[in-house]
Amino acid sequence: MWTRMLQGGIAFPPGTSLPGVRNKVSEACNRTSSIPMLAHKRNRSYIYMKCKNRVLNSKCAGEEKRVGTRTVFVGHRPVSETDAYIEQKFCDNRIVSSKYTVWNFLPKNLFEQFRRIANFYFLIIFLVQVIVDTPTSPITSGLPLFFVIIVTAIKQGYEDWLRHRADKEVNKSSVFIVENAKQVKKHSEKIKVGDVVEVKADETFPCDLIFLASSNDDGICYVTTASLDGESNFKTHYAVRDTIGLRTDDDIDSLTATIECEQPQSDLYKFVGRINIYRSNQEPVARSLGPESLLLKGSTLKNTKKIYGVAVYTGMETKMALNYQGKSQKRSAVEKSINAFLMVYLCILVSKATVCTTLKYVWQSNPFNDEPWYNQKTKKERDAFKILRMFTDFLSFMVLFNFIIPVSMYVTVEMQKFLGSFFIAWDKEMYDEEIQEGALVNTSDLNEELGQVEYVFTDKTGTLTENSMKFIECCIDGHKYSSRMSEVDGFSHTDGPMTYYGKALKCREELFLRALCLCHTVQIKEGDNVDGLIVNQECSTYISSSPDEIALVKGAKKYGFTFLGHENDFMKVQNQKNEIEKYRLLHVLNFDPVRRRMSVIVKTSAGKFLLFCKGADSSIFPRVQQDEIQQTKVHVERNAMDGYRTLCVAFKELTQEDYKKIDGQLSEAKMALQDREEKMARIFDDIETDMHLIGATAVEDRLQEHAAETIEALQTAGMKVWVLTGDKMETAKSTCYASRLFQTNTELLELTAKTMGDSNRKEDRLHELLLEYHKKLLQDFSKNSGKLKRSWTVSQEYGLIVDGSTLSLILNPSQDSSSSNYKSIFLQICLKCAAVLCCRMAPLQKAQIVKMVKNTKGNPITLSVGDGANDVSMILEAHVGIGIKGKEGRQAARNSDYAVPRFKHLRKLLLGHGHLYYVRIAHLVQYFFYKNLCFILPQFLYQFFCGFSQQPLYDAAYLTMYNICFTSLPILAYSLLEQHINIETLTSDPRLYILYPLICLCYCPTNLWRMDTFLK
Repeated sequence: MWTRMLQGGIAFPPGTSLPGVRNKVSEACNRTSSIPMLAHKRNRSYIYMKCKNRVLNSKCAGEEKRVGTRTVFVGHRPVSETDAYIEQKFCDNRIVSSKYTVWNFLPKNLFEQFRRIANFYFLIIFLVQVIVDTPTSPITSGLPLFFVIIVTAIKQGYEDWLRHRADKEVNKSSVFIVENAKQVKKHSEKIKVGDVVEVKADETFPCDLIFLASSNDDGICYVTTASLDGESNFKTHYAVRDTIGLRTDDDIDSLTATIECEQPQSDLYKFVGRINIYRSNQEPVARSLGPESLLLKGSTLKNTKKIYGVAVYTGMETKMALNYQGKSQKRSAVEKSINAFLMVYLCILVSKATVCTTLKYVWQSNPFNDEPWYNQKTKKERDAFKILRMFTDFLSFMVLFNFIIPVSMYVTVEMQKFLGSFFIAWDKEMYDEEIQEGALVNTSDLNEELGQVEYVFTDKTGTLTENSMKFIECCIDGHKYSSRMSEVDGFSHTDGPMTYYGKALKCREELFLRALCLCHTVQIKEGDNVDGLIVNQECSTYISSSPDEIALVKGAKKYGFTFLGHENDFMKVQNQKNEIEKYRLLHVLNFDPVRRRMSVIVKTSAGKFLLFCKGADSSIFPRVQQDEIQQTKVHVERNAMDGYRTLCVAFKELTQEDYKKIDGQLSEAKMALQDREEKMARIFDDIETDMHLIGATAVEDRLQEHAAETIEALQTAGMKVWVLTGDKMETAKSTCYASRLFQTNTELLELTAKTMGDSNRKEDRLHELLLEYHKKLLQDFSKNSGKLKRSWTVSQEYGLIVDGSTLSLILNPSQDSSSSNYKSIFLQICLKCAAVLCCRMAPLQKAQIVKMVKNTKGNPITLSVGDGANDVSMILEAHVGIGIKGKEGRQAARNSDYAVPRFKHLRKLLLGHGHLYYVRIAHLVQYFFYKNLCFILPQFLYQFFCGFSQQPLYDAAYLTMYNICFTSLPILAYSLLEQHINIETLTSDPRLYILYPLICLCYCPTNLWRMDTFLK
């Protein structure tokens, strides 16, 4: 029909208006009224929509046709009264994190349990005992088996019920949806794509929303994304320009618009879309949408009374859900080794049964032995097939000797793990007074894994750090200013004395402090101001997406210049004389990881145009006068050596003609739908040139208590520590130095957006860098190839820094890439580096890194630790997942295997409890195999004295009780309480984590078989 309509003469010259489209469609429908399909109003509406979209696309010149997009009708309203709205089918808003349902629990759980060789074997033995006439009762094998299966099923069912309860709490939470100019209260799971949702302050967004309007006049709202990317700082989002004024339910209900956007994808930092707004008798307006317009599920609204947003992604299609990996059943390395031993013992069992069956028929080859006078055969026995009799006898011997397989070991191991988990939870040294909580064990199956860890993957924000930055000192024109000793007379202060080493000119001091007060994205909390004025400066609260910006503003306040907030388009600053200065904020050149700087353009009350810029030294120094660098560079390098985060500050004055040109370029670039980021980056690059350097700052990001000592202890114990964070590279790098992950002599190898250079040849550049680093590491490590696996005593220590965009190139090279072995080379580089830092990582990328290392040769044991929902994927991917009960919510703690209050508690958890449980379970397993072999050997020898008649040596009740009670309880007590080395000694000397097993290997030759199996 559509083709025939086009052929029927519908043509749209450039500039055709929307009423013109409607008229042309009506004319064409009248001309082609002989077509039955056009008689229906809905079909005419469909054609109108097609024509209208063609007009809208023609208005956005140069836009390429997108594939894989969706169209969302805001409020489920058609764009015209004559249109018929057909409801679209999208995913509902239910969240499902549970593993089982009522219907699949029994089969799924039984399948997972019978993956264990012993469980499956004893099921077969039990069935044989039921079907075949065997010398022992089915109870001897069935009772222990069913006990293990039932206890394990109850435990796993309870854990999944807790997840169901958490899902129900989220899905049944109340939300308010605007329908017909009224607010309707619904459950969160009832939200549909296209619904307009109202969210109030401190509430969590129930789905991914396009931001339409807020209670703030400027259309701005602030959110925290702690549960997504681990950052608890405030982030600013901006409403669509044309919907800012829609602040009531009636206004929102009057909006007629459609949203065209990409299909759901997991990248938290990318979003491409367009909103088309329709007004009666007016041309439709198209506005581009980006990440700043998308409010993600899991984020929390802050410092804003309420917002309106339209749902675009719901339920399992939200970015948060797409970054969540389903929880799978984790199995410890010891358990897998037990299965290997069971195969060996099963072979011994089959061999014994085969030998006895063969010898039985050799014995019965003598007629007297086969049928003695006191035990005559029946007619049925004489007529039975000999092969069938042999097979039955073989099964009978299998049942007779089946106790060589220690099924009771599983019962004891389960009890040891379950009871042992209480000792971890009861440890008072892992109790935190601040949150009044201690350690939590969610999965007791992995206690021994804690003693075999080789790789530790940790988040940064909230895990290693407190996420609290402090202004330390600054440098102006090469003169150092520090707030630690005596007072100065020219540079006033409010919070304490300050020391200076020489003085800069007064005007330069003031210029520097004004730059700190103006070059940022800090906002002031609403409760602290009235009519734009600070009521109590001492109690005012600064909020920002970057904690170091708050530290710098507070640093300027300490020295007499106070940022008072925004009033309309003006930024207000109180100077040292308590005078209020106003600056018109014209443009903000936002920070990005490639530029590594941010700038603002302001207009003074005198009419001057000023550009203030702050950023990393490597980003600022090439853009300022070269004769100004040296005096500041010395201070920057010294502060970096001390582990402080350093930023350089520069400025330049613009003429009115320069500003008009810049304003035009920025306005044009902001409206571009294609390559917007590249165009903006080129303009920023042109603006931020020929600046003058003023000075530099030093800010300290506070680590958690004893975080550095914990990392040092883990490295001494032979573990490799990797930091995986969504934070900026500079912040993460500074934290790595402060936490002693990187030493001052560590040579850093970078694979980041900065080192990639020109976007047209990124993959070629990546290939060059990978080969260069690989060659460098091979040359340095060639003479150390004979070292122990966990020994990293080399002439030069290397550290690797990689960001998310480069990792995407490595893991997903393009089809026409010149090299397909990026991943292999990258992995070799990582494994040869003493420490690795991965920054700007999406949650799924964290899981990819963990999986890549986990699947390397030797299958090293991995551990992931984090505190936010963004860490859940890597926590689930690692062999052992640790959640930190921090400030970023409890998503990580709920999905982890173990949860601890602070990062420092990892030391005792791994070096103390983990090491002890590893040694204990090794002794426990050895004991059971040894005990059962000794127990069944007399039964085998007894067959030589009873004519291989399958006569049991032991009573059935004794067979059952021997394994369950007589020999299980003593070893259970041993495996819970034994400390071969005092736990305080293990914690204080990390070398014992790896050295003790090696000592056992050297001085206990009888333990060689154990070391080969249990040690990695």
